[in-house]
Amino acid sequence: MSVSFKDCLVVGISSRALFDLQKENEIFEQQGLAAYADYQIEHEHDILERGSGFPLVKALLKLNEMSDERLVEVIIMSRNSADTSLRVFHSIEHYGLDITRAVLAGGRDLAPYLDAFSVDLFLSADGEDVERAVNAGVAAGQIYTAGIPYKRSELSEIRIAFDGDAVLFSDESERIYQQQGLHAFAKHERDFADDALAEGPFAKFLATLSHIQDRFPYGSSPIRTALVTARNAPAHERVIKTLRNWNVRIDEAFFLGGMSKKDVLEAFGAHIFFDDQTKHLDDSSKVVPSARVPYVHGNSGINEFETIDEFELVDGYLD
Repeated sequence: MSVSFKDCLVVGISSRALFDLQKENEIFEQQGLAAYADYQIEHEHDILERGSGFPLVKALLKLNEMSDERLVEVIIMSRNSADTSLRVFHSIEHYGLDITRAVLAGGRDLAPYLDAFSVDLFLSADGEDVERAVNAGVAAGQIYTAGIPYKRSELSEIRIAFDGDAVLFSDESERIYQQQGLHAFAKHERDFADDALAEGPFAKFLATLSHIQDRFPYGSSPIRTALVTARNAPAHERVIKTLRNWNVRIDEAFFLGGMSKKDVLEAFGAHIFFDDQTKHLDDSSKVVPSARVPYVHGNSGINEFETIDEFELVDGYLD
């Protein structure tokens, strides 16, 4: 009988999101693929340090120890070749991570394999791979690899935080704010307070998390979610009614009205925070693991990844 991930949360993660491969990436960028491959083979028994996505993956895999069912499957999805991947698998074994499946695409596009493996969430340090994943309908984030180590990894709960517009919800309202200003935005949200916002790229992922939360007794779920948004009253009402309409839960909500998100996220202790704007992520990544969500504007055809030069990208074969 073939294995099915129908009732699992499936996370695809690149090797550079799971482990610290900064030095190896510099070799790849400065000396080329052959030098990188030689280095990885020469050091394939040297254990890699934990990367930005490590605390989240470790915490999610612990869910399988809390249930008679397998709730989470983590898959390595990398442009590496099989020959250069042994160091990653030795490191996975060293840390005791229950990861047994991988896609090693040998420099090719990973997007075609996301649906084949039923991936719900894709995390990578490569901007192009993340963009293609979002365009394929998969929740995906480009993880900040230079963040500080997660300080609260011993929390008994998995804590995941989301921005609202252009992440959980569509960018419809955000575009009104950008094009017409704050007053037009506030009026629009008051006028349409009873109309649910359209789904954004992470709506299905939130629903999957909510479904897992429902498998545990009320009040004792090991997953805790938070909405951390720049919205405030009166624009909060439409958000609350949208989540109610979707029949999903958000455990904590913060309507900040332009305040910095950094301190709230640090207090919440997020294992990861998803946002679409680098101005928030540049701060949040200093205190919690953070990932940028690219979003293609459905009507305008403008991809916000065109402004990604606000922080460093590293493309290519390595990830």
